[in-house]
Amino acid sequence: MTRVLVLHSVGLLRSALMALLKAEESFDVFASGWCTARRQAECLRPDVCVVDLDCPGAATLLEREQDEPGAEARTRLVVLATAGRPGALRKAFEARALGYVDKDGSPRRLVRAIRQAAEGERFVDESLAFCFLEASRVPLTAREMSVLARAAEGESIAEIARGLHLSNGTVRNYMASATRKVGARNRIDAIRISQRAGWV
Repeated sequence: MTRVLVLHSVGLLRSALMALLKAEESFDVFASGWCTARRQAECLRPDVCVVDLDCPGAATLLEREQDEPGAEARTRLVVLATAGRPGALRKAFEARALGYVDKDGSPRRLVRAIRQAAEGERFVDESLAFCFLEASRVPLTAREMSVLARAAEGESIAEIARGLHLSNGTVRNYMASATRKVGARNRIDAIRISQRAGWV
């Protein structure tokens, strides 16, 4: 029996995914929102965790997965992705996700991805292949992305500088560099472009 934990911020979609997967007799399925995700994962010790990359909170979870040691012992990760957001796919890859399922695809693809991930095999939807190529060409550095992410949350230059232990001038330089690299007109445009691509 494969233990599957579904993480989603929207209760209705969480329930729908759970119902879909429970139809598979070989799956023992559980679901959680972001608030209880870590506790659920520690208690249940699932074989596979399914995460929607478009959910608020997914980026934080992926960063935590990337930073934690013991990759082989951890739960295998399957992500639900949208074509056209290469930054989100890159974050999932860096968090060592094994399955990448297009949300516009067939539900059978998700079942197959979970089965393969549980066996330690990689699964990538064909429709996401081009997105993966784009994901290898993220134009921003990690620091530029963190500055843009904080700016997207409404922090001022001074607040970003304090939070990242940088000078105001350095933050302005990172902001200008990020704006130039993504071909934006200004900071707001840079945030919009980066969020659409899934980099922030």
